[in-house]
Amino acid sequence: MFNVNANGANIPALGFGTFRMPDDDVARVLPEALKLGFRHVDTAQIYKNEAAVGEVLATSGIAREEIFLTTKVWGDRVGHDAFIASVDESLQKLKTDYVDLLLLHWPQSEMPLADRMGALNELVKAGKVKHIGVSNFSVALLDEAVKLSDAPIATNQVEYHPYLDQTKVLEAVRRHGSSLTAYYLMADGKVPKDEVLKDIGAKHGKTAAQVVLRWAIQQPEVIALSKTATISRLPENYDVFDFELSAEEMQAVHALAKPDGRIVNPGHLAPQWDD
Repeated sequence: MFNVNANGANIPALGFGTFRMPDDDVARVLPEALKLGFRHVDTAQIYKNEAAVGEVLATSGIAREEIFLTTKVWGDRVGHDAFIASVDESLQKLKTDYVDLLLLHWPQSEMPLADRMGALNELVKAGKVKHIGVSNFSVALLDEAVKLSDAPIATNQVEYHPYLDQTKVLEAVRRHGSSLTAYYLMADGKVPKDEVLKDIGAKHGKTAAQVVLRWAIQQPEVIALSKTATISRLPENYDVFDFELSAEEMQAVHALAKPDGRIVNPGHLAPQWDD
């Protein structure tokens, strides 16, 4: 495992994501992920599994400071008091007095961005949050968030996989000393079936999924979230540090990008994306 340093946040390059994981799956799979070596855990208020994540971490036997824990504030937390209260509730559920990284989950909210960034900064000053970031932000919105914040932005968590070109977002996070955290790397099940990726994997004795996880973390300032509810798949997701893709192989993966490659695009939440 290696880390990405983004504006002072030392973030493990490979994280375990809990999107769409009910409590039972978290209780069953997350302990095994931690035993394997995962130390970066990603959840969110809207996932409704923070309490299950907190229980696993509290009973794992792993020191709190060894875990990099991320959660996200949902857009309906409107008003300063409601925003802060929601984070206090998250901390209670997570059985911790701080999170390593707190993100705004989507840019759209009735609460102005300036007010939300102000609340994030207040939480940093209170010691409840070590680092702050955003999720699903366009370049223009990321630039705006940076301007509105005293604390630096550690990451922009966005959809990223071989079929979606995120060059502009990558350039923006690098310009700000930040990072890109990639979710949906398996592109809703397309990656494991892709012949190009399977062929690259065969040369390394790896699967297409491992190729894409490696492709992500091999890019500077990119962090990859992996996710599985199948315990037998965990070692596959973690075993991506013992091989390297060549420049030609990296380019072959990048070349899979398509103009209509975006999968996650909820109209009531999404910004106007970068072309």
